[in-house]
Amino acid sequence: MYKSILIPTDGSAFATKGVEAGLALAAALGAKTSLLMVTEDIPTYAGLDGAAFSVAFADFDSSQAERAAAVLAAAKQMADAAGVATTTHHVSRSQPAEAILATAQGQGCDLIVMASHGHRGVKRLLLGSQTAEVLAHAAIPVLVVP
Repeated sequence: MYKSILIPTDGSAFATKGVEAGLALAAALGAKTSLLMVTEDIPTYAGLDGAAFSVAFADFDSSQAERAAAVLAAAKQMADAAGVATTTHHVSRSQPAEAILATAQGQGCDLIVMASHGHRGVKRLLLGSQTAEVLAHAAIPVLVVP
C-alpha cells in the first residue's frame, strides 16, 4: 500500500506518538521512512545591533542544529529497534508545514504520518496548527495521530 512514509517530529511527547505510530505502520507494511525535524528561523528582536544580531544568530543556528541532531538520533533509534529502514532530515530556518510538504515531495513519500498537538478553540487560532496547514495543502494522504 504505502512504500515511503514521512514522519515529522519536533521531539515533543505529542510528536513522539506520531513517530511511534508511523514506525509501527511502516513496519507492518514493509515501508521505508523519512524522519524530519524542522527548525524555524531566529526571531528578530528590536534593539539588537548588527554585531549582536550576528552573534545571536550563530548561537541560535548552532543550538537548533544540535537539538535537531539529538531528536533525529532518538527517532532513528526507535526506527532501528522497529526494524524500519529510515533516513533523517533536518530543514533549518523554515516554516514547518512548508518544509514537511517539500520534504515529502522531494523524498517521493506517499504518506505523511504526524501528530496533532490537540489545540482547540482560541488557543488553536492564536497558535496556528502546522498539522492543519499540512492537511490543507498536501497532495498525498496525511494520517494524523491524536
